[in-house]
Formats: sequence, C-alpha cells, structure tokens
Amino acid sequence: MNPDLSWVLNDVLQVRGARHAILVSADGLLLERSSDIERDEAETNAAAMSSMQSLSRAVAPFVGFGRGLWKQTLIEYDGGWIFLIAAGSGAYLAVSAALDVDMEAMSFRMQQQVGALGKAMTTPPRQNAGAEA
Repeated sequence: MNPDLSWVLNDVLQVRGARHAILVSADGLLLERSSDIERDEAETNAAAMSSMQSLSRAVAPFVGFGRGLWKQTLIEYDGGWIFLIAAGSGAYLAVSAALDVDMEAMSFRMQQQVGALGKAMTTPPRQNAGAEA
C-alpha cells in the first residue's frame, strides 16, 4: 500500500516563490511529486537529488566540527534555489523555488512537514501483540 503523501508537498508549496516539490527515496526513486511537475522530470530530479544528498553527506566534515552531520543542502542557480533535507529514514524532500523566496520560511516549513511526515509514517506498537483476542 502506497500512502498518499501529497499533503507534504502541497503544504511546502504554499510558501511564496515555491515551484516544485518531490519526495525521494535514498536510492533515488520518486516517492511523490507535486502536481505541477511532470512524472519524467520528477523521476530524473529524484535520481539527481539522491546523488546530491550523498555528495553533501560526503563533504559534511569539511565544515570542521568532527563528523559534520548533514542537515540541509541549499543550491543557488540563476533562476532560483533548490532546498534538500532529510525526510525521515531513507527519504528526502526537495523543493525548487524562485530567487525571491523567503528562505527562512521555506526551511522552517520543510522542517515542519518532515516532522509531521515522520509521525504519520510511524506505526504505534500494538497493545496486545501476540495475545489471543
């Protein structure tokens, strides 16, 4: 069963300047995409985002504090920004945005949504696991 995760993407796209959002597995598979991006483009970007997070983790010690744990990757282009953050175990949330996006609002909203996503994807333990009914 594949849960509908579009609510995660719809919420981050409410930030002024947000363009597209994708949810990506660690191995580069597209888990979910916003409706404004074609599936082929989203799948291509999902593979690239997986590589981008891997590269970001590899150079994290460059910041100079021990292991240097990766939190977020932010890349600027002529036409806008890409935000990439961990979205739970083995998943990443990527958002593209216009140059004039409120970067603080976008980062905050993305953090809120991945927190909510983690809670939604966690299955609580059964009370009487293994007990006869």
